[in-house]
Amino acid sequence: MSAPSIPNLLSLRGHGSLGRGRGGSHRGPSSGPSVSHDTIIQGTDTDAAVSRLSAVELGYLSDPFASYFVTPSPPSFHSGPSSIPSTPRRLPIINRGTYTRTTAIDILIDCFLSSTASSGQPRQIVSLGAGTDTRSFRLFTSPEKHQNIQYHEIDFPVIISKKSTLIRTITALSGILSTPSPVPNPTTTQSYISQHKEPDTGNSLTLHPLDLRMFPSSPTSLPGISSEHPTLLLSECCLCYLPPSCASSLITSFTTNFPSLGLVIYEPILPGDAFGRMMVSNLSARGVTMPTLSVYQTQQDQERRLKEAGFAEGEVRSRTFDGIWDGWVTTREKERVDGLERLDEVEEWKLLAGHYVVVWGWKGGMDLEVGQQLRQGDDDGDETE
Repeated sequence: MSAPSIPNLLSLRGHGSLGRGRGGSHRGPSSGPSVSHDTIIQGTDTDAAVSRLSAVELGYLSDPFASYFVTPSPPSFHSGPSSIPSTPRRLPIINRGTYTRTTAIDILIDCFLSSTASSGQPRQIVSLGAGTDTRSFRLFTSPEKHQNIQYHEIDFPVIISKKSTLIRTITALSGILSTPSPVPNPTTTQSYISQHKEPDTGNSLTLHPLDLRMFPSSPTSLPGISSEHPTLLLSECCLCYLPPSCASSLITSFTTNFPSLGLVIYEPILPGDAFGRMMVSNLSARGVTMPTLSVYQTQQDQERRLKEAGFAEGEVRSRTFDGIWDGWVTTREKERVDGLERLDEVEEWKLLAGHYVVVWGWKGGMDLEVGQQLRQGDDDGDETE
């Protein structure tokens, strides 16, 4: 249930095919009458996985696990028998968008882990509609040797089943997470314990097969989730697919029951301007609808959303993608990313980046104020805030 990749939002701007290079064009999931909306939404996770792998292969991101969640495209008819399968290479503007999205969420997770590290108790990360996201694997193998992370992913049963199968069958993944014994039914919650080189890190990954429209009124009714632990709730373009009342109820179920809570939401905004209307039209052509987009249309609407859910005025922040790129990425890192491939569509990047926002809030003793985190990580002396 991850976000549709940005290329599909640009296909009406004259770019033609959605991918280029080794894999040719990459088509989104069919929106024909025989395909349910749930299936289409589940298919957007493939777009996100391919975009992530494109960014990794080109050097934007470091993620040794990205390739395990993408099925390579077969060689084209004209490429000859010696060609090997490969994944589509995304446009430079898309790779930068994927880089910015991943970097922003990583920074906020680092803030959460840093501000709760001294407690010595488990820290929960609950990822809604995680799909093929590899963040838990990256955290469990990080040089920082994070401890006491109880990572929970909630998604459609079919998505959870596929991910669980990959964990059990791919050595690079099963070497990180121990397989439950006996192997559980794919329609039930499955918990994996991190097998780190260090003694008992206390890290675990729990997969919950659940349609979020059926989310319980109390999140603690889900196996392994406790309101007593500091918790970070993540929604990377997930809640936007739910009816607004359903999305609000889900958030409120956490804010009212979890005294120490952080929330991070990444979603598109500004559906009413020319680019936004084109974005919505393009998604509709693919059979994708985002019901909350008409309710939380602006950056300010997104902040209001969190305040109404129970976060205090001084503990809510937001940044559009262009603001994240400009303010959270150091000069040295910008130079490195710029050197990976030529970005000709600078003005288009600014337009696109202004239509995506990350909004976050926190309460109960944790601190998700990003400025401090950036100052600690800025090793080249540049001002990033």
